[in-house]
Amino acid sequence: MSETPAQPPSAVSLRQALGFWLKLGLISFGGPAGQIAIMHQELVEKRRWLSERRFLHALNYCMLLPGPEAQQLATYLGWLLHRTWGGIIAGALFVLPSLALLIGLSWVYLVYGDVPLVAGIFYGIKPAVTAIVAQAAWRIGSRALKNGWLWSIALASFVALFAFNLPFPLIVLGAALLGYLGGRLLPERFAIGGGHGGAQKSYGPALIDDQTPPPAHARFSSLHLLKIVLIGALLWCLPMGLLTLLFGWEGPLTQMAWFFTKAALLTFGGAYAVLPYVYQGAIGHYSWLTPTQMIDGLALGETTPGPLIMVVAFVAFVGAYPLSIPGIGDGFVAGAVAASLVTWFTFLPSFLFILAGGPLVESSHGQLKFTAPLTGITAAVVGVILNLALFFGYHVLWPDGFAGRFDWPSALIALAAAVALFAFKRGVIEVIGACALVGLGITVLF
Repeated sequence: MSETPAQPPSAVSLRQALGFWLKLGLISFGGPAGQIAIMHQELVEKRRWLSERRFLHALNYCMLLPGPEAQQLATYLGWLLHRTWGGIIAGALFVLPSLALLIGLSWVYLVYGDVPLVAGIFYGIKPAVTAIVAQAAWRIGSRALKNGWLWSIALASFVALFAFNLPFPLIVLGAALLGYLGGRLLPERFAIGGGHGGAQKSYGPALIDDQTPPPAHARFSSLHLLKIVLIGALLWCLPMGLLTLLFGWEGPLTQMAWFFTKAALLTFGGAYAVLPYVYQGAIGHYSWLTPTQMIDGLALGETTPGPLIMVVAFVAFVGAYPLSIPGIGDGFVAGAVAASLVTWFTFLPSFLFILAGGPLVESSHGQLKFTAPLTGITAAVVGVILNLALFFGYHVLWPDGFAGRFDWPSALIALAAAVALFAFKRGVIEVIGACALVGLGITVLF
């Protein structure tokens, strides 16, 4: 058994970090829960670029924001390590490989239609994703739920979603309020790592440790905040104004840009919370694609690296593919342009939230009045992820509903994936790859 290192790792260059963020963008399968788990393993446990508490502090803030929390966390950590460009590089590399893959896969999907080979691979991956989400709930819960009060918040959030289907923003606000009140009335229970079992597993001193003061660029400045807000407004207004000028407000690209801007700002809880909004608007209001195409797009999003919200690129590609857009054309070019534009408008707010709010979050590190509400939110998110695992399990094991057949091959794949993850500590990529091969074999044989 290896000993815990006595010294923090040496400083990390931007070039070294760039290599890691590119690797993360290529291997970040398993949805937001799996992606956060990968970042924790790599940055906290193995590389020790930052401590457990600093990681959770950043994660709490990203969970509070609308948009994809895993991509925002990567942006935050890149910014904390290497200033603004570090954040931009980390966040962009988390998205770009997925965008390129989804543009290609969307074209193949539309041109070649149903492919038995792909269907078999999807059949094996879906139960694996269920096991990965369940493992993420366990991993985050084992770190965050340190006492009965936090367990109660997690249970309450699970019941609120599972039994009453309450909106995620309401759950977040309720958890934050409980955390705030808990921080005032029971501060020892809502301090990070407080309560029974509060001692964390030590991975050794980190480059950015618990007591490491925020770097100069992470200190709050009203002038810096104003600068980021003005730049962000410009980066949104220029392309939106150009689209309106070229195609009119009712043009398909303009409407896509506006719709996905609202999706990025109005939906909380990450990708899984934004999907119902996208589903209703893209199918019910705009008719950019059919319900069947949307479900297939979700399957593609779940089986490609990057944030699951990248399904918006599939929606835009399919919606623009049959259109003849003046000055752009139709087919692949129209779809690729639409997918790229939608990605820009979906993720721009995420970058701005981190670059503008990061210094304020770092200044609140260790201050209970700020951290206690975020501790409550993290506890609630454990219940939300558990609910998601059950949701996936239901649709995978009973694809036709409880009145239909029980899909026992999927159940065996999910069980094997869970054993591989929990008992043998296998990596997410290994599990997904093995389950994809098993699913392909089942569809070929049966």
